[in-house]
Parts: sequence; structure tokens; C-alpha cells
Amino acid sequence: MSRQSVAKAHQKIQELSWEPQYHSPVSQYGTDYTFQKAQKKDPLKQVLRSYFPMQEEKDHRVYGAQDGAIRGNMFRQVQERWLEWQKLFLSIIPLPEISAARAMPLLFRTVPNPELHNGQAIQMIDEVRHSTIQQNLKRLYMNNYIDPAGFNSSLRNFQNDYCGTIGRQFAEGFITGDAITAASVYLTIVAETAFTNTLFVAMPAEAAANGDYLLPTVFHSVQSDESRHISNGYATLLMALSDESNHQLLERDLRYAWWNNHAVVDAAIGTFIEYGTKDRRKDRESYAEMWRRWIYDDYYRSYLVPLEKYGLVIPHDLIEEAWNRIWNKGYVHEVAQFFATGWVANYWRIDPMTDKDFEWFEYKYPGWYDKYGAWWENYNRLSKPNGHHPIVAEDVDYAYPHRCWTCMVPCLIREDMVMEKVDGQWRTYCSEPCKWTDATAFRPTYQGRETPNMGQLIGKREWETLYHGWNWADVVSDMGYVRDDGKTLVAQPHLDLDPKKMWTLDHLRRMPHVQSPNVLLNEMSDAERAAFHANYTASGPAGRPAPAA
Repeated sequence: MSRQSVAKAHQKIQELSWEPQYHSPVSQYGTDYTFQKAQKKDPLKQVLRSYFPMQEEKDHRVYGAQDGAIRGNMFRQVQERWLEWQKLFLSIIPLPEISAARAMPLLFRTVPNPELHNGQAIQMIDEVRHSTIQQNLKRLYMNNYIDPAGFNSSLRNFQNDYCGTIGRQFAEGFITGDAITAASVYLTIVAETAFTNTLFVAMPAEAAANGDYLLPTVFHSVQSDESRHISNGYATLLMALSDESNHQLLERDLRYAWWNNHAVVDAAIGTFIEYGTKDRRKDRESYAEMWRRWIYDDYYRSYLVPLEKYGLVIPHDLIEEAWNRIWNKGYVHEVAQFFATGWVANYWRIDPMTDKDFEWFEYKYPGWYDKYGAWWENYNRLSKPNGHHPIVAEDVDYAYPHRCWTCMVPCLIREDMVMEKVDGQWRTYCSEPCKWTDATAFRPTYQGRETPNMGQLIGKREWETLYHGWNWADVVSDMGYVRDDGKTLVAQPHLDLDPKKMWTLDHLRRMPHVQSPNVLLNEMSDAERAAFHANYTASGPAGRPAPAA
């Protein structure tokens, strides 16, 4: 189709919109924002007649590359360390995609603009396509990789996993609570505009460096749709800005959306890129360097800062603190260490770090070895069963962390951990912004304003609480992370598939039972809780316990 005919067709579609006169519409998913009908334009006009041929061509390229990968023996060359982490990544990522598809109808009734409805409908189709090609990629890995265990069960497993539950809460944020908060600010204005840069651009580059050129093919096909999604979010943002009563809510939601995206996406993608790679070239960008370029410069400075001319207060402090956590506080390294600590409750194998890895980390993050080197050496030493427990139950100078009630990533930067009694329960938070989200932002009243459409962070949010008092062997059996022989664990702290070197349920039965830090916290007296908090925040990097008084 010519560009002129696309524009005419796009205009004609708007004439099909009407307001029903025969009934009063019922709002299924409400919002506390107010919108006036306005002719805000969809800057990327798209109609199905041009959309489907374009997407069909992209799918041909994706599936053609997959066929080529099999014929070219890609799976004989790809790094196992990399593909093992894809068992977690490819189990989680289809859920945010399909949640994004479900989020679009939330906006149909809350944003009174037929032109944007057209863009939102096409985004919904995009997101279903993304989820489909991603799950197909996982299926292809499962059928061709040397160790399919984990790929074959992750759809039913990730939602109750030691790590995967974090991804689940992230994705469900697109479809819960206030429709504009969830489906517009959290999803399109922050997640897609900022964090898909590291997710769908930086991460595929790392995949290619590890011999995996299928993930780049699939995820570049996904990223090529994001410009339309970004335009949907920006157009909705401009509509919201036109009513000054929305500024208070926009500022609240930008703070929440930015911080939760940073806490979850940087934790996951940073770990995959830094600890899932075997590419240790000194001229390769670290995650911190990628983040500074893709998110700080390209999103914050060129997208967020210009919004100040509309009178919107931008969360400069949170963006600077996110960078501070990544560069100065070792956020990604703390997360990777935590993931590896609880390897027994995962469904993939986590490769120990080697001297080559140590050298690269020290080069990119000066001082890394002094903080994390000894722990990773212990991880390597304890990786093969030899009469000892898995590392989570051994004394390796590591204090098991509390979970953050909001983002569900543990409170790994110990000095930043805060506590609050909310809804009758003592909760721990990884940071002040996460406490603010739960205790202040996600409430039916915000700064004296009624906000009945905001959700709340409720339920059993902490993995450890689900299994408090259980034997570790029973936990792993309950989650289904056992291989076909009925005893060998799917997860391993190494990549050696020799049965004599793999951990089994029998090894776990000798371990102390699982203890939920949150359950124990709520059983403490006020004095005990205060002492615990002081001790926790005095702890050192890499989970080192606070020095004895």
C-alpha cells in the first residue's frame, strides 16, 4: 500500500467509531485519571491491510533463521552457560508479553480517542505474536539442546520458583489496579520505552557473542514493533497532561513505574548479561555501560527530561539512585549471587565463575573481587556433592536476605533495607521507594485524594513463606524440579551431566528446613525486631553478616 492510501484508510477507520446511545457503559477497569475528548494523533498510523503483510515477512525471517540454526548445528556451538539462563528468561518473558496484550483493552474505555484505540488494538496483536514466537523459540531450544530439562516444564514451574515469582509480579503489574497506571505509565511509558532497550537490544548482542543467533533474530523482530507501542504511550501521556488534575497521579505513577522496572528488569537482564556469558573480551560493554547508554542517556535525558516543559515533576532522584545502585552498590552482582545461592530451588544449571570471569569483572568493576570473589570460589568448591550441603546451607560468610514485599527482589543492598508494619503485618523492603509504593502509592487515598482504582500488594508474595518449615527435598519435589529418574535435581550448581556429580533429593533431605525470614520477623518482639534491623543494615557487601559487636 502507498503511504497516502494507508493514511486515508486510517482516517476512514475513525468514522466507524460511535458512542452507544442505547445503554450506559459499565467501566470494567476503572481509572482515577480524567480525560477530555481530544484529537490526539497516532504518529505511526497503521492499518491491518499494511500491518499483516509486514508481520508475515518478519515471521518468515524468524522461522527461516530457526530452520537455518538447526541445519547449521548451532546447538553444537552455543555456550551451555548462556542457554541454561534462557530456561529462566524464556519461561518468564512470554507472560509480560501476553499481559501487555491483555492490558490494551483496559485502555479502550478509559482513553476516549478512536485513533489511539486503533494503535492499541494493533499493539494487542503485536503482543500475542511476541508471546507466540518466544514460546516457539523455547520449544526449539528444548528439542535441540543437550539438556532439555527445565525448558520442558517452565510454563507451569516459573510462577512458584525461587526466582520466577519476581517476574510474575512484574508482568501482572500491567493488568492490575488503575488502568492508566498499569497499562499506560507502567507498561508503555516506562517498561517499553526505557527497559526494552537492554531487554531486546543489548541482550541479543550478548546472545550472539555466545553462539546463539536465534534469540537475536526473535527479539529484534519483537523490538521492531516497540516504536508503535512507545507512540501509544506517549500520545496517552500527552492526553493526560492536558488536564492538570492528572499531574499528581502521573508523578506518583512515574515514581512507582520507574523504580519497579529498575528493581526487576535490571536484576534479571543484568544477571543474564553479566553472569550468563562466556564472552570476556575487555572491549565488550558491561551491563553498567549498556545501562548508561541505553537507559540513562537515550530514555532519561531525551524522553523524560523534556516532559518538564509541561510542568511535570520528573523523578530525577530515583533515576540517579538506580544508577548509583548499579555502579556503586553492586546491585546486579548481589542479585546474581542470590540466584546462585538458592540454585536448589531453580530449574536450570548455574555455572561457577572462573578465573577468566574474575579478571573481567575486576576490569569492568574495580573492587569486585574483594567483595564477591571469595563467595564465588566457595560456590565452585561446593558445586559437586562430596559430603557437604548445597551452598545455601553452608557457612560461607553469607546471611540469607529478606525479600522486598513490593518488587520481590530480596533486600540485597543491606544498608538500604527498611521495615514497616502495613495492614497488620511487618514487611521488609529493599529501599525507601519500594516501601513508599506499598505503604503510600498503592492505597485508596493518595495525598488526600480518593484513588479507589489503585490495587494493593496482597497475598503470599514471598517464596520462602510458601515453604516455611518444609524439608528442601519436599520443596523441590512439590515444585516438580526433578528429572525423569525421580531423584536427580533439574537444577545443578555446575554444567557437568555426569550422574555421579549431580545432586539428588537424598542430598537435600539432610539439610535444615526452609525458614521464611518474614515469618520469623513477625514472631519477634519489638526489641528483637529493632536489633535485627540494625544488624541487617550494618551487614557488608556480598551478604556478609554484620561484624560482631
